[in-house]
Amino acid sequence: MRVHHLDCCTMCPRGQSAVNGEGSLFARAKLVSHCLLIETDAHGLVLVDTGIGVDDIRATRRLGPFFGRAMAIDATKTDMPALPQVEALGFRREDVRHLVLTHLDFDHAGGLPDFPQAKVHVHAKEKDAALARATFNQKQRYRLLQFVHGPTWETYEALGEPWKGVPAVRQLEGLPPEILALPMPGHSRGHAAIAVDTGHEWLVHGGDAYFHRSVTKRGDASGMPWALRGIERLIAFDYKSVRANHTIFAELAKHDDVTIFSSHDPVEYERLRAASGERTLSPLRHAADDFAPRQFGPGEGR
Repeated sequence: MRVHHLDCCTMCPRGQSAVNGEGSLFARAKLVSHCLLIETDAHGLVLVDTGIGVDDIRATRRLGPFFGRAMAIDATKTDMPALPQVEALGFRREDVRHLVLTHLDFDHAGGLPDFPQAKVHVHAKEKDAALARATFNQKQRYRLLQFVHGPTWETYEALGEPWKGVPAVRQLEGLPPEILALPMPGHSRGHAAIAVDTGHEWLVHGGDAYFHRSVTKRGDASGMPWALRGIERLIAFDYKSVRANHTIFAELAKHDDVTIFSSHDPVEYERLRAASGERTLSPLRHAADDFAPRQFGPGEGR
């Protein structure tokens, strides 16, 4: 499988030292929304997380009254969401047949309306929490506007054989066996990491189970910049489980055939994008002419 690394929401809030762990407190930090676009032979395109959507760029208040401004999302960058990046690669929106989400927070599920025909794979508890919005925390993190098109949900919950010692869902409906869900509740009620077998290594999309690359070395939050550490604790559904997940990721990182990354760490994103052979342009733009368009061949991906 060919895997593309996409940044579907670059954020540049003030507080570089507090967010990125370097520079000035008054300088702009950088965070990304790291998504994967996976080309499969028999299952079309699979998008792991979606970042924010086309409508979210047009009206950033859809993300909440303060988020877009506080996180300095540049609303002029209309090519930032997943859809224009997919099209820049030479595909159509209909080619994206599956959306596999780590969770349904608004900065991860904003692109759902841009792929209305795709099946949405998510943990059953996460779907239930997002649609019910029963607590104050859930009302802040989930946006019903992103679900009003009536997604085709494919929920999972039952665990199968563990993967590298981690509880796993090994058969997601309609997806190849090379894509696994690793339920890791804590950040949200039904959060999961997504593991992808590329043929030469495993990529593990950790979502928001951790916020900074130091976690995969230390196994805890002690190396995280203080602002990230505070935000992680503030918005966690169950912080005790978050801490347990940190330990799991540190153990997984010891495997030579496993590469782990989180949703918002820009260093992880730049490193993996460069390793994939896709040249990174400016922080907020992926130009169409930077990619070689690829069309599905006869019988491929349909």
